[in-house]
Amino acid sequence: MIHHSCDACKRLLDPNHALRYVVRMEVYAATEVNNTDESDDDRDHLLEIQDILEQMDDSESEAISGEVYQQLRFDLCPQCREKFLSNPVSREAATQLDFSKN
Repeated sequence: MIHHSCDACKRLLDPNHALRYVVRMEVYAATEVNNTDESDDDRDHLLEIQDILEQMDDSESEAISGEVYQQLRFDLCPQCREKFLSNPVSREAATQLDFSKN
């Protein structure tokens, strides 16, 4: 039997009683397109980046690929899901830091 735990609070999730939520995220490098050429609108930029990475040797590709594209997956309990949805990009966490006024 597979056991799941919340990736935020580490609580064990009981498959018979508690809901489990899955959060999937993709983080990828955005390319700025300054061209107004309509033929560029149909370009698949992620596919182009993938082609470049495939042409590089494996050691270079692994070092760069993490900076270009990442897929993340998290299991959350109902309480942590609510916290996540209320503040998905952690804006409040940055304002809670108390820096000195040097």
